Amino acid sequence: MTRIRKLNCFDYPKLKKMISYLGSAEGEFFYKAFFNEPFGIISSILPLKYKFLKESYILLDGKEILGLITIEPTIGNPYKINITRLVFQNNFYDSGKQLIDFVTSKYSAKGATSFIVSVDECHDELLKLFTEGCGFRQCASETLWKIEDFNKNPDVPFGFRHFCNGDARTVCKLYNSEIETIYKPSLERIKQEFEDPIFGGYSQFYKNRYVIEDHCKKRIIGYISITTSDNLNFIIDFITNDGYEISYDDVLNYAISEISRRRTVFYPFVKQKNYTKTAEKLGEYLKNKNYQPIQNQIMLVKNFYKPVKTAENALQVFLFGENSKIVTN
Repeated sequence: MTRIRKLNCFDYPKLKKMISYLGSAEGEFFYKAFFNEPFGIISSILPLKYKFLKESYILLDGKEILGLITIEPTIGNPYKINITRLVFQNNFYDSGKQLIDFVTSKYSAKGATSFIVSVDECHDELLKLFTEGCGFRQCASETLWKIEDFNKNPDVPFGFRHFCNGDARTVCKLYNSEIETIYKPSLERIKQEFEDPIFGGYSQFYKNRYVIEDHCKKRIIGYISITTSDNLNFIIDFITNDGYEISYDDVLNYAISEISRRRTVFYPFVKQKNYTKTAEKLGEYLKNKNYQPIQNQIMLVKNFYKPVKTAENALQVFLFGENSKIVTN
């Protein structure tokens, strides 16, 4: 008989054996990642609105681990849940479905309003598992480009500076305005998602943020974030106001210069958000520079909406396709 419970430290030896098929380097990195989640017990007992760390659950058949799933609340918006890991034995897709259904049911009952996962476009079976098996829908996509042989200019472009919490409201408004209308219901962000979190130091990712200003009009016209989980591979993610002619050369020059201040050896990548107004323009720029797309991920979303409170003893009446509500006394 199978059951699902929270992962604990006594499961690590079994987990290491389970993921040994990944290979020595990749498997070891995956295994060590679980030890980089401090204070997991504290986070697990907090209400959803205060959660700040990843939580992992395992599917057991007796003492054998059949699968594992990890979820992570969005920093600044814990009601938006990210599925960051899913592991199950080869072709045991039912194990994956049980784990996905478990976390979506558990956290929606706690108040979560949306679940998001990014799946590589080549994983057809996994895409089917989420969409056909678990009720997720394909929302958008993001492409990762590898930047090579970038000719860095020693001069710092004008108008770039470090992000501060006071910029959060303006950056949030900029970010949401640059999302194509069709994607806004699922991908819009709130101001708190851009603020520096209280427990940000416990994240396994290093992130630095910057803004681009139009000094003539004293307004923010661009936002840049740089993240890394290993201090070697750095992802440059930026969004700009489509009403301005902002040089992508300047954006990359500034971002790569900031990375080089910390590291002498590193590999920069650019994330292209294919749901923004400037996505096509950025794609053309990257192609013209002969940079290579190395990964395209499909973003899958499952939303839960709070039901509107209706009057007690409401009677629903259908009249030739029309739907009205009559309240009885």
